[in-house]
Amino acid sequence: MAIWATEPSRQCGNGTPTSGLALPELLAPAGGLNQMLAAIAAGADAIYAGLSGFNARVSAHGFSDDEFARGCAVAHAHGVRVYVTLNVFVFDDELSEAVALGAHAHALGADALIVADAGLARALHAAIPGVEIHLSTQAGVHSKGAVCLAADELGVERVTTARELTVAEIATLCATGVPIEVFCHGAICIGYSGACEFSALRRGRSAMRGDCTQPCRLAYDLVDEAGESVVAVEGDRLLCPRDYLGIAHLPELVAAGVASLKIEGRMKNPDYVYNVVRAWRRALDMLRDGAWDSDAVQALERELGRSFNRGFTDAYLRGLSGAELMSFERAINQGVRVGRLVAVGHEEVTVELDAAVAAGDTLEIRFYPGADARPDVPKRWPQVPCPVDAEAGERIVVHCKRKVDAGCEVYLIRSAGVLEQTAAALERMRAEADAVVLAKRAVETLPFAGVLMDSGTQPEEPAESVAARLVFAWQLMDQDPNEELDLSDATVVLDEVCRVGDIERTRSLMQRAGRIVCRNLGQVAIARELRVAFDVAAPVFCANRATLAWLRGLGAQRVFLPAELVAHDAKSVAELAACPGVLGPVDTDRTELMVCEHCLLTAEGVCATDATGQACCRDCLRRRQTRYLVERDGTRLPVAIDACGRTRIFLS
Repeated sequence: MAIWATEPSRQCGNGTPTSGLALPELLAPAGGLNQMLAAIAAGADAIYAGLSGFNARVSAHGFSDDEFARGCAVAHAHGVRVYVTLNVFVFDDELSEAVALGAHAHALGADALIVADAGLARALHAAIPGVEIHLSTQAGVHSKGAVCLAADELGVERVTTARELTVAEIATLCATGVPIEVFCHGAICIGYSGACEFSALRRGRSAMRGDCTQPCRLAYDLVDEAGESVVAVEGDRLLCPRDYLGIAHLPELVAAGVASLKIEGRMKNPDYVYNVVRAWRRALDMLRDGAWDSDAVQALERELGRSFNRGFTDAYLRGLSGAELMSFERAINQGVRVGRLVAVGHEEVTVELDAAVAAGDTLEIRFYPGADARPDVPKRWPQVPCPVDAEAGERIVVHCKRKVDAGCEVYLIRSAGVLEQTAAALERMRAEADAVVLAKRAVETLPFAGVLMDSGTQPEEPAESVAARLVFAWQLMDQDPNEELDLSDATVVLDEVCRVGDIERTRSLMQRAGRIVCRNLGQVAIARELRVAFDVAAPVFCANRATLAWLRGLGAQRVFLPAELVAHDAKSVAELAACPGVLGPVDTDRTELMVCEHCLLTAEGVCATDATGQACCRDCLRRRQTRYLVERDGTRLPVAIDACGRTRIFLS
């Protein structure tokens, strides 16, 4: 199995950017002080981390106040900025605490705060003069209109876009002049922008509150109406994407004008942070020095493979979202291929190497039963220590007790060299951190509560009798392909996504519908431009009255609460739910767990294509058939695929 979903592109748009283009910031994750120091040593320009609660990786806050302050001091001494994540949605009674945490982080040395909740962003701006706010990817920014609205109406200084965008779409957002941050490496949430209620509604733990149980990494079956499996791919991780690898597209991203390249990984170990940041630093330096070379890039990709990965993909950047995006077979570390078995003896095997290895490396042998093997013969992936240093082309003998066959591929899944290099770097950096004399910054904090509730003129609530018929835009793609239906008596619930290709259809629906429900900030921007009345619903996530006031100020007439708040947090949102024009979930009759760009039906086999070789989702026969995603306990979750090939998964 190759490390990439497809072959690496090896081409980068029109070639290497001309000299003089500004390089983007390299933004590294840190789940604790060691990770922060590793990132600094490896060449990061900025670091993002969480403190205490109120962040999307609640288990990744491995800092004491002293450690964070020391880390910030070391970072600043090296010209590195530090951002603190407050990127969850907060309740009314948490706003003061969240603002206090933001002020505290600022006092300890943070340079900016990453926020998803609009009410919290407004509270921070009101309470901390001059605070720098970045909008999280959790806010679901897919379009130019959303970027401009976030900057103009929420006052954010930077926007982190959805991972699903292509290089061309990213360039369009950069052209707004608002600094754009894009993910370049690491794990992918299969749910759009990570705005997913699957974990909350099926496991009782909310991804939107930083406590995701990662249901996308679990095993599933896909069955037809009769309950028969239709899965044709090898593996059962049907919602598990590979990891993001955009390094081959670096010149294109730089030419597009991105402000920051973000590496995912606040749950990762220091050696992961050190190795990944170091590789990306080398790539940026190559580009700066005019030394961009496809062979060197290939070598960097292999270096990146020495750290945790689920296989790599650049599918989103290339506008793809099919099977090439997915890691169907495994949700754990794939490593990088280093050779194959050429001989098998008694408790030892001979490996012919196509890449260098070192003594102490952990190798994994991938054994798959042949076509003529008994059905009960399992796959075997024994992990064995590498006994010696060796170069590509050499053969080494490795101890292995498990039965395997000649021809098996061998992967490196843990690099002793990376661990040693990280340990040496950390020893140097910890000495620097220990020598810091701490001096806490003074941060002025102002009252904010009164500011938040002033939304200006309250939009007039239309009569409930108007536009009572509820229809969903994704279903209308099939029911109304020519956009001819009279929707004047209907409330049209728009899609969760509004990318460049969705804008014209969205505008048409807004102009024909009796009433509309916007589900992302891009749609809100269009509604305001067209001067049409609108409501909002998740993934425009409203969990507090400050956010409600902001949405009202934008022009929203009604606000629908997310299903997970109604199901699990009714007490926390009781005052919010009692406000005029605040309603329950918009999808009450069919609660949606997740929407994703990937078409789940690609697990059934290769898509049919037209005469030009292009798959046409609108004409796909598979999506006309009933399908269920089946959990391990037998629960069947209905699945629907729209004419754009996007998957929706619903509660049973």
